[in-house]
Amino acid sequence: MHRVKKNISEVDSATIRFAGDSGDGMQLTGSQFSDNTAIFGNDLATLPDFPAEIRAPKGSLAGVSSFQLQFSNKDIHTPGDDLDVLVAMNPAGLKVH
Repeated sequence: MHRVKKNISEVDSATIRFAGDSGDGMQLTGSQFSDNTAIFGNDLATLPDFPAEIRAPKGSLAGVSSFQLQFSNKDIHTPGDDLDVLVAMNPAGLKVH
């Protein structure tokens, strides 16, 4: 059996944004990720972003919802300026962010 060598690097902080259609669970996903991050003892700051429309057409740019968080083992004061990771659930989420 061939073993793959894993390169593991440690970073001071990470900024992640989850983006997808409104109603697809981006706020729930971000909240759950935030809760688990806090359980592991990290400091974090969040920025939920969702459209004013109750339910915009699926796949439309106006209907994209996102949740951004920055976490670290040090003090965090903002949800971050530059993304390290974008998790886009559809093309509209990728295009908007």
